[in-house]
Amino acid sequence: MTDGMRASRRYNYRRVSGFSREVREMCGRYTLSTPAGRLAEEFQLDDGAVELTPSYNVAPTQQVAAVLEENGKRRLEMLRWGLVPSWADDPEIGARMINARSETAPEKPSFRRAFLGRRCLIAADGFYEWKREPGGKQPYYFRMEDGRPFAFAGLWESWEKDGELRSCAILTTRANSVLEGIHDRMPVILPSGAYDAWLDPDADKEQLIDLMIPYPGDDLQTYPVSRFVNSPYNNDERCIEPAA
Repeated sequence: MTDGMRASRRYNYRRVSGFSREVREMCGRYTLSTPAGRLAEEFQLDDGAVELTPSYNVAPTQQVAAVLEENGKRRLEMLRWGLVPSWADDPEIGARMINARSETAPEKPSFRRAFLGRRCLIAADGFYEWKREPGGKQPYYFRMEDGRPFAFAGLWESWEKDGELRSCAILTTRANSVLEGIHDRMPVILPSGAYDAWLDPDADKEQLIDLMIPYPGDDLQTYPVSRFVNSPYNNDERCIEPAA
């Protein structure tokens, strides 16, 4: 285990108690239970076998599966969720950088370098958002109607002040018609036809900006789930069961 991995693990344990409050204010929980073989097919991976444990409650600062393309080869790599800029003095800054607004990421100092040259696909098969209601915040689960995996548009960075730590952030955009009334933001979901362009190191900036739009939502379904998912310590199929 490298020094960076040890630092990441210590950080994960230290921050876990803060997940619940933070993520209900933004795009901060999702699921990935799709087998690795199916992900390899969806994302046309060339190499980089990664052992994945099904997760029904992926939370910030955990290790997440991301597709990176380097030297023309695609692989699946585990990155820590919460981007740590290369210039940061302390990796704890990553807890505040789980999301990057698509409207400002291309110019914002924290994300600008990653946007220009370190883009990735963050594998998922569902995500949660919370709606403010009189009795408290109600979680909703969103997934594709056919259950297929998909990709969030992501950015990644490398921090090397205590061994190498690779981290990432999920880009967000305004809500589509499916999310309106539940949350005003949503993660940028890339259609499969956009994977090549997003991972292309030579992609034009304006072309990339055009990809960061709300997913149409014709094949996106949603339903309320129980508040069992509120705790990041709860991570099994009960998280995605429809609320009673």
